[in-house]
Amino acid sequence: MKKDEIAIVDDEPINLMILKKLLSPSFLIRAYKSGAELLDSVKKGIQPDLILMDIIMPGMDGYETLSELRKDPDNQGIPVIYITALDSLIDEEKGFYLGAVDYITKPFRPGIVLARVNAHLELKHARDRLKNQNEWLEAEVKRRMVENQLIQDTTLNVFAELVETRDNDTANHVMR
Repeated sequence: MKKDEIAIVDDEPINLMILKKLLSPSFLIRAYKSGAELLDSVKKGIQPDLILMDIIMPGMDGYETLSELRKDPDNQGIPVIYITALDSLIDEEKGFYLGAVDYITKPFRPGIVLARVNAHLELKHARDRLKNQNEWLEAEVKRRMVENQLIQDTTLNVFAELVETRDNDTANHVMR
């Protein structure tokens, strides 16, 4: 079974190191020092299963990074958890408004980070399974509709041929 991939975005090397050490036994970790690095990686086709991201970073902050990430519909399903020193309700609300799924303030507790990461990955897997099942069901409905149309057409043709054996004019009328 493939390990879930987590992207960690933080400009502080110590935070990257701590989170990497905490999560690497269970997950494949990719560390990025900036939002721009993450976005470049995603554009190249590397899509993590979950992103842990700081907000306060030089250049592109975490809010801008998430806004840019969400512009591509293929990235809508990637859960983003902010891990930040910003602890005001306004900052937290802004993060949720932009599409973050969770908000953890620093200093973070390892047990809390692990619990939330696991919970959001479980939710993502459930959403992905549901999406796949829905796609399969839609394809199955289309297949059966085509099959039903074929059965209906065949039945009408057989009926028309049956009528034709008795009266040619009536058969043409039935076919029309």
